[in-house]
This record gives sequence, structure tokens and C-alpha cells, in this order.
Amino acid sequence: MPSLMDDHYCVVDEGVRTVSSNDTTTTPDNTPGKPPPDAPGDSSAALSALLRVLSAVERAGNRLPHPFWLFAILSAFLALISWGLATADVSAVDPVGDKTVAVRSLISVDGVRSMINDAITNYATFPPLGTILVVMLGVAVADRSGLLAAMLRAGVAKVPARWMTFALAFTAMVAHIASDAAYVALVPLGGLAFRAVGRSPLLGIVVAFVGVSAGYDASPLITPMDAVLSGLTTAAAHTVDPGYVVTPLSNYFFSLASSVVLAAVITFVTEKVLVKRVAALPPEPEDEPGETDGEATGDVELALAPEERRGLRRATVALVVYLAVIVVAMIPTGSPLRGEGGSIVESPVLSGIAVVLGLLFALLGAVYGRAAGTVRGGRDIPDFMAQGMREMAPILVLFFAISQFLAYFKWTGVGQVLAIRGADLLKDLGVTGPVAFLGIVVVCTVINLAMTSGSAMWALVAPVFVPMLMLLHIPPEATQAVYRIADSCTNAITPMSAYFVMALGFLQRYRRSAGIGTLASLTLPLSVAMLVAWTLLFYVWWALGIPLGPGAPVR
Repeated sequence: MPSLMDDHYCVVDEGVRTVSSNDTTTTPDNTPGKPPPDAPGDSSAALSALLRVLSAVERAGNRLPHPFWLFAILSAFLALISWGLATADVSAVDPVGDKTVAVRSLISVDGVRSMINDAITNYATFPPLGTILVVMLGVAVADRSGLLAAMLRAGVAKVPARWMTFALAFTAMVAHIASDAAYVALVPLGGLAFRAVGRSPLLGIVVAFVGVSAGYDASPLITPMDAVLSGLTTAAAHTVDPGYVVTPLSNYFFSLASSVVLAAVITFVTEKVLVKRVAALPPEPEDEPGETDGEATGDVELALAPEERRGLRRATVALVVYLAVIVVAMIPTGSPLRGEGGSIVESPVLSGIAVVLGLLFALLGAVYGRAAGTVRGGRDIPDFMAQGMREMAPILVLFFAISQFLAYFKWTGVGQVLAIRGADLLKDLGVTGPVAFLGIVVVCTVINLAMTSGSAMWALVAPVFVPMLMLLHIPPEATQAVYRIADSCTNAITPMSAYFVMALGFLQRYRRSAGIGTLASLTLPLSVAMLVAWTLLFYVWWALGIPLGPGAPVR
């Protein structure tokens, strides 16, 4: 997720409006310079304390540099640390190979040569780089053709009122395939969908926002985030086992179950708590002439056009045919789509899932676009891909800084020594897997309040957590699954998320007096409930020993 900026631009269908994180005075009913009034419950001691904490987080987070410079600073700091530890002859005995690992200094002849000579190799061989680019080539076609937006609208277009909350929450889980674009597409759609069935649009906006943000790492589909996390986990695992590979499918079973459980949790809390909370909100000030409260202008049409329905039908047929071809091709034991010895788990289909997904999304986007009229010729496909790659530019820049830091971390041996010493300490303290998991959840949840970029935070902590727990015989896939929980749930309450302010802007379209306190009071119960339920789900998963994904044991 992007880092917070001084001003956030909220897409509101007809244009773009600026919402400053330090200015909640957005309606003519409020005195200039005075924050808009919130509901009576917003003045409670608990919420006041929360808002103070969030304000402190925002102030502290705004002082953090851009993630690119953060990793550049960390690299410089690592150079100093490695020099000090190498001077002190710090080392550790690797229990896997029974060999001594000594820290090497970056501030040395070999260190400087490595930083210069290996810079391009470090970037070009960075595990998430190729994977995410290949996936996003296909996703860009699906997005630009209008397929993803049509899918989201179709997910809630004809849902009965009693099922609307669950349908919207689960659609948010599906929307993660669109990465951050899911916020812009689904949050306003949530308000419109709820209003269409006679329910408060405020609830729809909150359900959509929390589903996308607090459930960011859960989805019934394979998402670009799966590619990024698995690549970073693979790089971290190489500290202990250079041949270890974590695929984008490594957490799929857990992610699929999580999407259903989280949608159910959102539904339960919304119906039992938030419905009453919204009903208790005081009446709005008298509306402006010609405007009725709750009827925002510029809403997109919820129903699908005939050509969009036709495009979805043909895309569905293409999906079935594509999957059928793969399944049939994998039936023969000597199929090239099978792995060594006829293995399915180690087959090219799973190990090369990025290519399979990239082709799938490109195919579905092209088929949909031809039927819907958004793809007029073959030239449109590479044009869509090029547009998608332009949007990837900020990630590619960040990946350069991250790849160099991780390479330095591995070359110096600091990560390996830290993992060995940390694992020994945990063993001496008698810390077991479940206790270690809880520690990761707590630490990363707190960090996530200030560093909302999931890839940046995992790049920071994975080189320590993954090898440390591997030495305790805990698979990297399990550590990654725990991290998903911590990386997601507080996204809906932290002011460091640009989309928190964007959601507030959409909320104010239906309730002009809504402020930060209004949104926080609606998202906090959901975030806490999801954090607890998701953590418990993982512990049950761990206790039962259910695989996290194809060929990915939980323990």
C-alpha cells in the first residue's frame, strides 16, 4: 500500500478532490478551522484515547522517509554494523551445516567491490521482480479492458438485502486481485450497493473499505501480493537453505479459508454492532437546497450494461476452457506440465504459476474486451500492458533499494548470525512455535501502523524472522502466513494509509459532518475482531496440521 502524503486525492467519479490529512473542515456547516462534529459516541474516553494514538502515529509516520530512502539508510546503517561486528570477530555456528558463520564488513575492499560489481545482479535476480512483472502484464489487460471492474459490480449487483453485507465483504476479498485499485473501485461501489437495497450507504462504504484494507492479504484468488511476498520469503529462506523455493501458491489454502472467515466476521460485527452505531448517529444539519442527505451525485451505475454482461459470459467460458486444457494436459504421467517423476506439486504449472496467471488474466481481459467493445484490435493488448507497466514504476524503483539491502544483509552474514543467535535464545527460553507466532503478530501489527507498505515491511523483517524460525523447524510458508495477518488488520485504522483519508472522503459524500472519529469508530471494531479471529484461525490450522498451500506444510 502506498505511503501517506501531505494531501490525498480521492477519486469521486466525476473528478478529483483534495482531502488534507490535517483538515477535516469540508462542509459549509462547520466553522472554518473547526473539525466537523462527530457522533456522541466519538467523545467517549476510549475513542478519544484512540484518536490521540492515531494522531501520534500519523505525526511519527510523517517523519519517516520514503521507503526507498528508508532502505538506503538501512543499508548505510548495516555497513556500520557489519564493520563493528566484523571487527569484534562476531560469529555463530550454523546448526544446519555445522560450520562457523562470521560477519563480513561492507566497509572493506571485498565489501565495496561486492556492492559495485553485484548491484545489477542483485536487482535482476531479485525473486519478486520477474514474478510480479509477469503477473501484472496479464492483470493490466484484465484491468484496462474493464473486466475487473465489471466483476466487482456483478458481485453485488443483484444480491438480496439480507446477504448484501457478506456479498460485499467477500467481493472485497476477490477485489485484492486488483491490488490498490480495489479501493477506488469498490469503496464508492459499497455505498451505492447498500443504498440500492435500502440500507445506509455509510455501512456499505465501511464494509468495502475494511474488507479491502483489513483483509488485504486474504483472497480466494492468487493476487500480485502473493507473488511479492513469496519472492521475499524465498530470498530470506536462502539464508538457511539456498535451494528453498516459496511459490505464490504457498499460502493459497489458508488465504482461501481466511477470505471466507473474514467476510463472515465483517458481516457479524456489522450487523450486531455497526448497524446500531450508525442508527445512533445524530441527524445531519439541514441540507443545502436541492440536495438530500445520502444522495451523493456522480455515482456510477451499479447494474451492468448488456455488452458488459456479454463480456463476462464469454470470459467465464474462456476461464473454463483454459483450466480444462491445463487439467487435460496434466493427466498423462509423462506430460511436460508435470514435474520429475510425474509430480503435480513440483510441476511447471505450480512452480511457474506467475506465467500461468499472467496468460490467464491476459486471455480473460482480451475475451471480455472484444465482447464489451473495450478491445478493438490486437494492438490494444500490448498498449494495456504498457500502461500497466507504467503504473509499476514506483514498485520497480523501491525494489532496487530493497534488493540491494537484502543482498548486503546476506553477504555480510549479519542476517544468518542474527537468526542463529535468535533461534538459540528462543530455544533457551523454551519458546515454541505458537508463542513465536504471537510475537510476530504483535510486532508487525504495531509496525504496520506506521509502515503501511506490506512489501517494504516484509522485506525488513523477513530476513530475520524466516531463517530464525526455520532453525526452529518452522517452514517459511507458516511464518509468511502469520505475517499476512499482522500486515492487514490495522490498515483500516491507521492514518498512515492514504486510503483511510480517501474512505473518509467517500463517507462525507453521504454524511457531510463525518470526521476522522466517525470513520475510526466504525472501523475499529471490525479491525480488532478480524485480528482476533484471523489469529485464532491460524492457530487452529497449525494445530490440525493442514497444509497452507500445495506442497506447503504448516509444520
